Amino acid sequence: MSRPDARTLIETILDRGSWKSWDAPPADPAQPGSPYADELAAARAKSGYDESVITGEGLLGGRRVAVVACEFSFMAGSIGVAAAERFTAAVERATRERLPVLAAPASGGTRMQEGALAFVQMVKITTAIQLHRGEGLPYLVYLRHPTTGGVFASWGSLGHVTAAEPGALIGFMGPRVFESLHGYPFPDGVQVAENLHRKGLIDAVVPAEEAREVAIRALSVLADDRSRVAAGTPPEEDLRPVEAWEAITRSRRDDRPGVRTLLKLAATDVTPLSGSGEGENEPGLLLALARFGTAPAVVLGQDRRVQRTNSPLGPAGLRVARRGMRLAAELGLPLITVIDTAGADLSKAAEEGGLAAEIARCLAELVMLDAPTVCLLLGEGAGGAALALLPADRVLCAQHAWLSPLPPEGASAILYRSVDFAPEIAQAQRIRATDLRRDGIVDRVVPEVPDAAYEPRQFCERVGRALEYEIANLLELSPADRFAARRARFRNLG
Repeated sequence: MSRPDARTLIETILDRGSWKSWDAPPADPAQPGSPYADELAAARAKSGYDESVITGEGLLGGRRVAVVACEFSFMAGSIGVAAAERFTAAVERATRERLPVLAAPASGGTRMQEGALAFVQMVKITTAIQLHRGEGLPYLVYLRHPTTGGVFASWGSLGHVTAAEPGALIGFMGPRVFESLHGYPFPDGVQVAENLHRKGLIDAVVPAEEAREVAIRALSVLADDRSRVAAGTPPEEDLRPVEAWEAITRSRRDDRPGVRTLLKLAATDVTPLSGSGEGENEPGLLLALARFGTAPAVVLGQDRRVQRTNSPLGPAGLRVARRGMRLAAELGLPLITVIDTAGADLSKAAEEGGLAAEIARCLAELVMLDAPTVCLLLGEGAGGAALALLPADRVLCAQHAWLSPLPPEGASAILYRSVDFAPEIAQAQRIRATDLRRDGIVDRVVPEVPDAAYEPRQFCERVGRALEYEIANLLELSPADRFAARRARFRNLG
């Protein structure tokens, strides 16, 4: 497979003719006349690069960005003192100038010729990246073939969004080194981009041409100017009263629009993210960047269809949710949580995987999150899986959505040892949208005319406008006032 070198990659991803190098000639780390000096000279002559890293800036969809890219043909893209200094200086400059950073590693890791001093350069690089992220600036990574060793274990694994080349070898220890040390080959199919994507370690596998569009979409949300978000007019409510059991029945329809339909019909600039970033991926919990009207957001959405066909929401899904919370907090992005679940996974694996603890951590992090938050009750809202995504600054509820400690059948079984009283229990527990609003749990009810399943596009667009309106109003508040209001709303419930 033909793969672009660093300069070709940059030309492919950035707007044509916009690249400007930031590089000065590197300090030569080798003693004149030494074998290492000869290796460096040969690498420069053969590759046409003066070091394994090049840095600079350009435009991406008209947006100014900083770029740091490895060149594998220069000593296997290895990182020594000179390359690390070039990388670190570029990230520090990007931080000063408040530019997003696009990093494109392709490296075997530490430059062995420079030993321990080269090895600890990864600390310097990581520090620069974390200071950059700490300023609320996006850091995107495009992993190329191959990326291994200390590069993958530092700046290759710190992206807010991470994509990779198709078929790229990506792993901590290169397979050749592993086999030399252990005497047998590393298992096939593990250190491959596609497998890492399945495991929730990277967000996308795309060729360079598509990486450009992925980066443009992601930055349109991550680096958006939030001052441009417009509130518009408040959505109207015109509700036809329904019984609780009728609402529950409607919420369970197979043709009722879920979170994926909502994103398709009401959002733009959607960038799906994959997994917790820690080796777990649960498709029943969708994580994405998206825009509703003028409002950018991180979206956490429960996909009830996937939960029904594969498995209920488990602890891994909640760890994916917490990744989204951290992303929103770090970049100051609004967070939208979408509740649509028949309940959490009730299994031995879920219990041993820390389900209860993950629900608690989601609650704790969400209620304290330093970002504007909007919760949308879209359909079913049963049990702890729903509660974990509820505590937001504003809570919206579709007309036929509901919230309950258990599915009504479960509550009926507890109280009467039979599921036959579920309709009566649902009515008594005040789980309908209008009841939830009356009790102060919900702020706004989004109408269904007469049912979301009959008007999916109109309903989703109505929801999208409501989300944009609420986010715009939250962004007008100071973080301190927003947090005080959130704390007061939940303190005063009941």
